[in-house]
Amino acid sequence: MNNAELAEKIAADHGVTKADARKLVDGVFAAIADAAAAGEEISINGFGKFKVKATPEREGRNPGTGATITIKASKKLGFTPAKAVKDKLNG
Repeated sequence: MNNAELAEKIAADHGVTKADARKLVDGVFAAIADAAAAGEEISINGFGKFKVKATPEREGRNPGTGATITIKASKKLGFTPAKAVKDKLNG
């Protein structure tokens, strides 16, 4: 499912236009991205938590040449599903 399909489902289920539903979907994802960029943990009750994880700088190997390279430190966004979502996934 992509953003457009999600917006269509919301529009059909809640009686709003597809354009309004698309604005809502885009707004929710933008708010999550903004909060994550600020280093905040995003907790959505009944769905799960998004948390920023820092990965330190480390050494790696270039698979083509075998040379040792330095991989820069980075941040990643992790997701932990809530119990209700886990239960739905596992029947």
